Amino acid sequence: MKSFVILTTDERIDFLKKKDKRLGKVINAIGPIECSVHSDSFEFIVSQIVGQMLSNKVAYIIFNRLKALCEEDICATKLLNLEWEELKQIGLSNSKCEYIKGFSMAVKEKTICLEELYKKDDEEVIKELTSIRGIGKWTAKMYLLFVLDRQDILPIEDGAFLQSYKWLYKTDDISKISIGKKCKKWKPYSSVAARYLYRALDIGMTKREFHLYKDLLYGEAEYEQ
Repeated sequence: MKSFVILTTDERIDFLKKKDKRLGKVINAIGPIECSVHSDSFEFIVSQIVGQMLSNKVAYIIFNRLKALCEEDICATKLLNLEWEELKQIGLSNSKCEYIKGFSMAVKEKTICLEELYKKDDEEVIKELTSIRGIGKWTAKMYLLFVLDRQDILPIEDGAFLQSYKWLYKTDDISKISIGKKCKKWKPYSSVAARYLYRALDIGMTKREFHLYKDLLYGEAEYEQ
């Protein structure tokens, strides 16, 4: 896993703050953020399959059990060599066993070549990944965002993003059309905006009601100069 820092002096940050006053408020409150991209693309997708419809805590436990079965080296060959019952015993459902086995076979038989995906545009990556059973648009967008570090990904399929989005805009309307209209102003840096919303959720900022004129961390009144 590789890490990098998005500084508040970054031109992308300046752009977003000018385009969206609410998001700018969040950015100012949080400041620079450290971000990560995953270097092991195969392991990342397997982790996303494991985590489908599970809490982060449960997904973490099951994924670490899977890593232990693979002797800390999750790869197509080792996963294909595991017995179905071994996978079920660590907490995987029948469908997830099928998806993991199917994805591993697709990689081994070169039906999909993960190493080549970085050369393709966002829509091509989504199309290729979602052609594999068990990989949906959510997983594909997480891959674009957290493996390929693409700059304009709007993860409207992700529950954590939606939670922060509803807080930011004080809305329960999370339809694709509504989100698209509100977040259009983030283009071409939607990924950076999304990372700040994830960070706001991670540090507990979203537990406090959003207000343009109050400190988002401490709730004290602020006044524009």
